[in-house]
Amino acid sequence: MVTISELLDLDKTIAADLFKGKTYPWEVLDDIKSFILELGATLPEEEYAHPEEGVWIARDAKIFPSAFIGAPCIIDHGAEVRHCAFIRGSAIVGKNAVVGNSCELKNVVLFDNVQTPHYNYVGDSILGYKSHMGAGSITSNVKSDKTPVVVKQPGEFIPTGRKKFGAILGDFVEVGCNSVLNPGTVVGRNSNIYPTSCVRGVIPANSIYKDKVDIVLKS
Repeated sequence: MVTISELLDLDKTIAADLFKGKTYPWEVLDDIKSFILELGATLPEEEYAHPEEGVWIARDAKIFPSAFIGAPCIIDHGAEVRHCAFIRGSAIVGKNAVVGNSCELKNVVLFDNVQTPHYNYVGDSILGYKSHMGAGSITSNVKSDKTPVVVKQPGEFIPTGRKKFGAILGDFVEVGCNSVLNPGTVVGRNSNIYPTSCVRGVIPANSIYKDKVDIVLKS
């Protein structure tokens, strides 16, 4: 339930090559920075502005004046980065994606049409096509004891070797308002997370997460 092919449509991101040769999506997290710098240098100048070293912004993207965009970063066509958004760097913002007011991104890939519209923190994470994080929902990317993150699914624990790893959202995932996705959370395609949830581990595709003991398959 946690491989790239089971979670993500690579046709829906400018970063498809980043995932080639890898099995699990979190394996790309160490490579996002270098990938952006390599890809950015190839982007056509007529389509992407290059306002500073390491930053490429599609000319039809909408960037609000108070947004901060740190290098390296690629913002793809039609994306919108709203007031007081804080992109700390190593971020790929997909086509028609929304980074809302007071949101913070760090070392992430947002696939096309992703929405992080209000007060979200997304760090060391991958958000699949058309996934949506409700207002105030966040990815928690470091365990309180600072030990490496392990992805826990029924019958199998998968060590990641990473101290910093937030969450993987499959395509079309909906995360309810004010939810916390704990380190190593993986949410399968087309699943919904109830508002104010505290989520950890692997949530199957096509599920509704009500709480840790009440996860039901969609009918």
